[in-house]
Amino acid sequence: MHKVDFDLVELTMDTMKYVINRLSSNKLGIGKPQTAEHLKALVGETITSEGVGGEHAFKLWQEHLSKANVSIDHPRHLAFVPASPTRAAIMFDLVTSASSIHGAYWMEGAGGIFCENEAMRWMVSLTGLPTGAFGVFTSGGTAANLSAIVTAREYWRSLNKENNVKKGLIITSSGAHSSVKAMAKVADLDILLVETEERLEKAALERTIKNLSVEQRACLFAVVATGGTTNAGIIDDLDGIGDTCKTENLWFHVDAAYGGGALAADSVRHLFNGIEKADSITIDPHKWLFSPYDCGAVIYRKPKLAKKAHAQDGSYLDIFKDEGARGFNPTDYQIQLTRRVRGLPLWFSLATHGVNKYKEAVEKGIELAQIAGRLINENPNVELVRAPSLSCVLFRRIGWEANDYMHWTYSNHKKGLALVTPTKWRNGASIETVSRFCFINPDTTERDIELILDTMN
Repeated sequence: MHKVDFDLVELTMDTMKYVINRLSSNKLGIGKPQTAEHLKALVGETITSEGVGGEHAFKLWQEHLSKANVSIDHPRHLAFVPASPTRAAIMFDLVTSASSIHGAYWMEGAGGIFCENEAMRWMVSLTGLPTGAFGVFTSGGTAANLSAIVTAREYWRSLNKENNVKKGLIITSSGAHSSVKAMAKVADLDILLVETEERLEKAALERTIKNLSVEQRACLFAVVATGGTTNAGIIDDLDGIGDTCKTENLWFHVDAAYGGGALAADSVRHLFNGIEKADSITIDPHKWLFSPYDCGAVIYRKPKLAKKAHAQDGSYLDIFKDEGARGFNPTDYQIQLTRRVRGLPLWFSLATHGVNKYKEAVEKGIELAQIAGRLINENPNVELVRAPSLSCVLFRRIGWEANDYMHWTYSNHKKGLALVTPTKWRNGASIETVSRFCFINPDTTERDIELILDTMN
C-alpha cells in the first residue's frame, strides 16, 4: 500500500495538474451540493475489498464529487464567513501534508513549529499585548474559545479552593458567535447573555454584573467580548469592557475569530482599542488572514496559565519534558494533543508576500463593504439595515418576507451566480429576516455586487 511505483507517480502528476488548474483558473463554478442518493448513483461503490484503483477514484472525484462542493474562495461566495486562501498558502498546505509532521511537541516538529511561531509573533504584534504574550494555532475559533475559557476557569479555581465545587459563570452578548454558547456547554459552564445585537457597552455589562445574585457573582469568572460579530461585523466596547474586567477581577476574553484579521488594517485598527487589555484572544487565519482550512489561533497574555491548564501527563510523554527535548510544545497551550502544523501555510504565505500585501488585501474587504453600502443606497428596491461594519453588510429587499429570501438564495445558487444567504436581525421588538454580504476575497468586484443586487429587482 505504501510502495512507490509508476502508477503512483502518474497519479501524483494527475493530482498536480488538477491542483494547478484549480489554482490558475479564473472561471471556477461556485459549486452546489447534491443529495447523497444522487452522488451514490453517479459513483457507485468506492470502498471495496480489492479497491477501485487510484486512477478510477480520482476520476470519480474530478468528474463528479468535486463539483458537489461550494468553492469557498469564489468571488461571489459572500455567505457565512467565506475564505480566500492565497495560492502560496494552498500550495504549502500540500507541502505540510507531504512532510508528515506531528506538531504537538518540539522534539518531533521543531522546524514546523518554528515557522508557526514566526507567524504567531506577527499576529501577537497586531494585538498590542505586552511582551511575553503568545499563542498557538488551533483547528478553529471553537477550539480556540474553548481552550481560552478552560484556561480562565482553571485560573479562577486556583484562586480559591472553594471555586472547585462551583459551576462557573461567564457573560457575553446575545450577538456573540454560536461557538461561545456551544463552548460553555462543553465546559459545563453557565452563560448569561446581555441582550443586544449591537455593540456590547461597558455600562450594559456593569448593569448586568450589578444585577447578579450573590450566588451568581461568586461563580462569575469571565467575560467574552466580540471583536467583529459574525452576523454584522460589530466590535464591542473592548476598552470599557477591559477596564470593567480589571476592576471586577474577571478574565477578559475577546473572540475576534472573524474580525481579528482587521487588526492589520490601518483604517479600522482604532476600533479595536482595548484589545490589548485582554487575557486571551481568538483569531481565525482561515477567515480573514487568507489561510486554508482549518487554521484558528488562541493568544494568551500569560501563556504559563494556559500551560498549567492544558499540559498533559503520561509516562509515554515524559521524554518531551526532558532537558534534551525541550522546546515550545504547542499541545501544552490548547485542548488538542495530536495536531498538524496548521500554521505552516500561513507562515509561507506571509514570508512569500510580506505583511504589506496582507494589509492591502484586508483593506480591500473593508472597501468592498463600503461599495456595497453605496450601491444599496442607490437601489430603490433595497435598503441598508445598518451601516456596513468591517466587511459585513446587512440589507433588506423592500417588501420581502422570509420565504422570499430563501427562494432567492436557492435560485441564485442553483444558477451558479452566487451564494448569499439570509440571516435574522432584531428590529425593535420584532425579529426580521434580511440578507447579508461578508467580503473576504479581494478578487470580488463592484460588478459582482451589482449582478447580485440586480437579481432582487
